[in-house]
Amino acid sequence: MKLPKINGVISRRLLLNYRIAPDAVRGILPERFRPKLVGGFAIGGICLIRLEQIRPVGLPKFLGISSENSAHRIAVEWEDDAGKPCAGVYVPRRDTDSRLNALTGGRIFPGVQHFSRFMVSDANGRISLQVHPEGMAEPLVDIAVSETKDFPESSIFGSLDVSSKFFEAGCIGYSSRPDSCILDGMMLCVKQWQVKPLKVEHIRSAYFDDREHFPQGSIEFDHALLMRDISHEWRALPEMTVGK
Repeated sequence: MKLPKINGVISRRLLLNYRIAPDAVRGILPERFRPKLVGGFAIGGICLIRLEQIRPVGLPKFLGISSENSAHRIAVEWEDDAGKPCAGVYVPRRDTDSRLNALTGGRIFPGVQHFSRFMVSDANGRISLQVHPEGMAEPLVDIAVSETKDFPESSIFGSLDVSSKFFEAGCIGYSSRPDSCILDGMMLCVKQWQVKPLKVEHIRSAYFDDREHFPQGSIEFDHALLMRDISHEWRALPEMTVGK
């Protein structure tokens, strides 16, 4: 049985966002989904999140666990079984530094997770982070960012407020399972949604830099956001069956 609700604190959350040619995304998405477009572009990204005090609702904080996690995401739209329009993200890959999360993900808790080492430096307004999956020679993610007050003028979103509302609306995530047509669903409920812009010093992603899936010219980094010290709750959603 999968636990319905988990709560805790988002100590740090980075949203690293790309604009992508829709055709490059459609071949990746399960058939039920279509890319959610902004200015004619699909939106993909990496969520790098440190969770603390994570425990089932009702348990005291001291029993909670902490972990570093990453999720590669693509913003999507679909219709539910009743034909109602829905929006969220499709997550082709999740990583965690918690052996417990990796063991229970897709079994007790929704979402299969790969065990990875996370190398993190977070001090004086600057964050550097690498994700090293087991068996992978190069980092899956390698980024360095710093806090700023300025939202990039080059962003397809146009303003921090527009970007914030877009990602706040994408609170539902469906994750793939290896060799399965079943997707695990989770909803993130945040009591006070607050984001700040980040200046990106460098970003490398083995997933989004893969030119076999994202040909040259089909993808470009757009902007990054930061969240800190946010109380939240995870809720399991019914599984979704897809054709591929």
